[in-house]
Amino acid sequence: MKTYVCGAPRASRWGGILNKSLRPRPGLESKGRRIILAAILTLMLTGPLRAPPGMMAQSSAPVVGVLTPGLAYDPVLEGLRQGLLKLGYREGREFKLLVEDCQGDVACFEPRATKLVEAKPNVIFTVATATSMTAHKTARSIPIVFSVVGDPVQAGLVASFASSGSNVTGVASSNAPLSGKRLELLLEIAPKSKKILALVSVKENTSEVSFKYLAETARTLGVQILRRDVVDRSDVEKILLEKWAGTADAVYHVPSILVSAQIEALIAKARRERMPLMVYEDSQVGKGSLASYGGEYRSFGVQAAQLVVKILRGTKPADLPVETPGGLLLAVNASTAKTIGLKIPDAILERADKVVE
Repeated sequence: MKTYVCGAPRASRWGGILNKSLRPRPGLESKGRRIILAAILTLMLTGPLRAPPGMMAQSSAPVVGVLTPGLAYDPVLEGLRQGLLKLGYREGREFKLLVEDCQGDVACFEPRATKLVEAKPNVIFTVATATSMTAHKTARSIPIVFSVVGDPVQAGLVASFASSGSNVTGVASSNAPLSGKRLELLLEIAPKSKKILALVSVKENTSEVSFKYLAETARTLGVQILRRDVVDRSDVEKILLEKWAGTADAVYHVPSILVSAQIEALIAKARRERMPLMVYEDSQVGKGSLASYGGEYRSFGVQAAQLVVKILRGTKPADLPVETPGGLLLAVNASTAKTIGLKIPDAILERADKVVE
């Protein structure tokens, strides 16, 4: 890239030229001299400042657009930043981040996705199933890298894990297929649980798909799932005001953005009712849930950063297979167990990857 320097002309070099070129000659009008002088000065002062065509486009950093539900999903974005930095991409220098954070408001997904598409980023990074589906419908030509998507094939985001056949790839969380396994672990930790309360966000694909896996396993294990459908925040708040003890023995957090936006209230309610709460991400155990089994949100972001970089370097999303979590974690909260009067089996404690005291 050429470097252009603009400064005052040296008197030793330019003074003689100007004096010689502008020396009065017979018949030359003073007005003509002024025109010539102005032309020379304009060429000297403005000519070098014109950048070659395309120079600005080449020097500008690529833009990564982000569509996220925010709140409980904030660690995913933190992981993306961390992963990009490890790969040599410094924010503000090697790349720019354009974040649309919906703060748990499901209704804002579509307008925020449209806003991102209009900004024309080089790639769009999405967090969770609902936001990823919205971006997929809105951005048909911009590459998309998703994360924390329970079942991308069921959601219609990709044709298969081998290839999306489109502008989409990402990291699947496997939250939906793992729903049955989480129920098994809940019953191993709290074997007296026969009736389990489950809040299902009916407008979210991942919630419905996850519940199918949950219901299938429940039938096999002979336990009853008390399904409560929720459409918006007010529905969740009404259920939080009800008395659970005596009706249910445990609570199961079916993956959803809607319910996750109120995860702290859900945790507090379960502790007050002295009921086991099974969730799907370990940071929620740190907040007071009894147990979780699944991927770690920050790790999803770090893993997805590798796909983002490959796309920024020219690889097409269809050529990048959908990835699964690098590792699944079993986390338990011993303090919560003590609060609700439950003893965690030694076998669980030995297998746990993380124990919160």
